[in-house]
Amino acid sequence: MCKRLPIAVFLLSVLASAQMSSMNEAGMYLMNMASGTSMNPDSAPMPMLMRGAGQWTLMFMGDVFLVDTQQSGPRGGDKLYSPNAGMFSASHSLWGGTLQFQTMISLEAATITNRRYPQLFQTGETAYGRAIVDGQHPHNFVMGVGLDYAHAIGDGAILQFYYAPVGDPALGPVAYPHRASAEELPQAPLSHHWQDSTHISADVATVAAKHSWFRLEASGFHGAEPGENRWALPWGAMDSYSGRLSVTPSSDWTMQVSAGRITHPEALSPGDVIRTTASIAYSKPMGEDAWSTSLIWGRNHDTDTRRNLNSYLLESVYPFRRRNFLTGRIELVDKDELFDDTPGLEAQLDRTAGSTFRIGAYTAGYTRDLGTFHMIETGIGANASVYSLPAAIKPYYGGRPWGVNIFLRLRLKPSR
Repeated sequence: MCKRLPIAVFLLSVLASAQMSSMNEAGMYLMNMASGTSMNPDSAPMPMLMRGAGQWTLMFMGDVFLVDTQQSGPRGGDKLYSPNAGMFSASHSLWGGTLQFQTMISLEAATITNRRYPQLFQTGETAYGRAIVDGQHPHNFVMGVGLDYAHAIGDGAILQFYYAPVGDPALGPVAYPHRASAEELPQAPLSHHWQDSTHISADVATVAAKHSWFRLEASGFHGAEPGENRWALPWGAMDSYSGRLSVTPSSDWTMQVSAGRITHPEALSPGDVIRTTASIAYSKPMGEDAWSTSLIWGRNHDTDTRRNLNSYLLESVYPFRRRNFLTGRIELVDKDELFDDTPGLEAQLDRTAGSTFRIGAYTAGYTRDLGTFHMIETGIGANASVYSLPAAIKPYYGGRPWGVNIFLRLRLKPSR
């Protein structure tokens, strides 16, 4: 990474000395980036506080959840923890386009102890040298840091260049922490590692071309998931690649298909993953909020096991009477890592019931805004999940497993 830092320093020094002007077409385009180069529908409200500093445009976003989780069954868990993230970006015009610096951090390494929070049937990554099963890992302290440059080259056409020591390649939909339809759901989807887990990749470079409704992107990045030390800056060679085609027929709709090869993403699995995804996102403005919905499919092909594992997700947040939000998420996910933390049991089940189990997760919830205090929007909420699972693994999870999350939500009030 040190070899690349002078490039960033040079670009920022050019940025500081450049002749700046008001927000141009390329700048408006970059403002809609949700994670890396991914985008929610244009009509989805961006929970962003904007400020001007001279002719700089500064943008701030942040949210904190304080969550109490209660789960049933032999493998369920209880915990009080806090998912959180904050983002800052600065942009201005440069050479007829716009250059934008962005960074995102999270304190989850401190607010989620034991390197996980309980979540039935969740899999992915490791802690203390063992697979995390029935738990979700926290994000790294540095979730993202990068530079974006966009330049309009004609009527409706824009070229974009993105480089991030830590960032999001062109693979999958908008990652769940930034997705409009998941705004009031503090927990990760069970399909996270099938659809959008690359959103905190290292050494990401993306080139994108947009014209009218269509946008085509290509990325190179480091495929390995971040290490167990969540305070460290992840790094590695650019050994993976992806491409994405997005279609935006109106401000309310966006659709994408993407595919990529991820080199050795999991520390305890020797294979590469070939990931394919498709998604449709819709947002309908409703006053200051929007009814936002996402339909997502993701498939992982493991080059070691040669298994194809599918995931399907439908989620939505519906605002009504100004301060109320109904939330829902439905998932079907093929899981083959549910017993990776108990190798003897895994081998036994492999002989008798197979190695892959389709899990259904059905979540419904409600959030009530309490008010705004010193530019912080506060709310309380809860959601409950029930699960469907094969009979072969019911002895280990219970016949009717469930989970409940009760939470306090704090969010930086966006500019209106």
